[in-house]
Amino acid sequence: MYMTPDFPTAYDAIIERTKNIDPVRYARSRNFIHGSVSYLSPYISRGVISLPMIKESILKKHSFFQSEKFIQELAWREYYQRVWQHLGDTQFTDIKQPQPNVANQQLPAAILYAQTGIYGIDNAIQTLYQTGYMHNHARMYTSMLCCNMAASHWLLPSRWMYYHLLDGDLASNALSWQWVCGSFSSKKYYANQENINTYTNTQQQNTFLDHSYETIARQGIPNLLAETTTPAFTTRLPDTLPLQLNTALPLFLYNSYQIDPLWHAGEEANRVLLLEPSHFAKHPVSEKVLNFIIELALTNIPGIQVFCGELHDMKELNAFPSIHYKEHPTTAHYTGIQEPREWMFPEVTGYFPSFFGFWKKCEKYLR
Repeated sequence: MYMTPDFPTAYDAIIERTKNIDPVRYARSRNFIHGSVSYLSPYISRGVISLPMIKESILKKHSFFQSEKFIQELAWREYYQRVWQHLGDTQFTDIKQPQPNVANQQLPAAILYAQTGIYGIDNAIQTLYQTGYMHNHARMYTSMLCCNMAASHWLLPSRWMYYHLLDGDLASNALSWQWVCGSFSSKKYYANQENINTYTNTQQQNTFLDHSYETIARQGIPNLLAETTTPAFTTRLPDTLPLQLNTALPLFLYNSYQIDPLWHAGEEANRVLLLEPSHFAKHPVSEKVLNFIIELALTNIPGIQVFCGELHDMKELNAFPSIHYKEHPTTAHYTGIQEPREWMFPEVTGYFPSFFGFWKKCEKYLR
């Protein structure tokens, strides 16, 4: 089993983690399952810390040359957010072209039960269930098995992974799956057993992946992946106490993607973590993920209250002098004063069909 860190929810511990990033070690070892990765993704996804905050923290200690690879990986996340901003819910359909050679719309049962027979991948799935975390390279391997070996369409398997991820980000998750399966890239991604052994510290042989890439790409669905299933994912939102609100003060709205403790910090206001049943019906998360979201808010934002209901169900909604929220695809239906998100590259907007087209534009603002 992989050893992964705990994910503390106290803001001071999170900030300390940002200070300990070593971009040189990261660039050298990030693809290895025990490599030097930051483990900041749950806090980035939930809006607790921002990408520009991390970038600035790194560049205070390290040169751009030393930091470039790490910043480029942060830019992937920003790129996916720009795609989501542009495409909206159409990101949940095949974007560039239909996924090739789809045989089913389900999830391989061997993935669900961590019984693929590929030790590095089975260990990563078990770790996901136990911790809410999966290394990025293991995510690619898992997606590859689902889409390119078992010929499953990417949508349901991506929903399965998102359901369990503490760092679940609808854009990064859906678009990464599409990149692997070839519907948001020029070709499918494959990894053979030698590659998986190298990066997951395993020494397996004689598996259905223990072949050349050409052989793997030509073979049919392996027997171990042939059985498929359609699991149901639901989020049970907790019963919450009636809100205690002062309608003489502004209302600040937070959600599962916006839990920024610094946002209007110190201002006297009502603060509500809004957990809408309609959102979680479309994009369910596990109990572990939901509890993590709630704990992040309650631990770091003084006076915040949790409301499980639709925004329009808040009885006092029209009584506040002002309502504030941050721009995000999940807040498009909010009413009030929309405030901008923090971007690493606010100058680079619009839709780019490829990351490297986006990155080329970003680079000139770094040097």
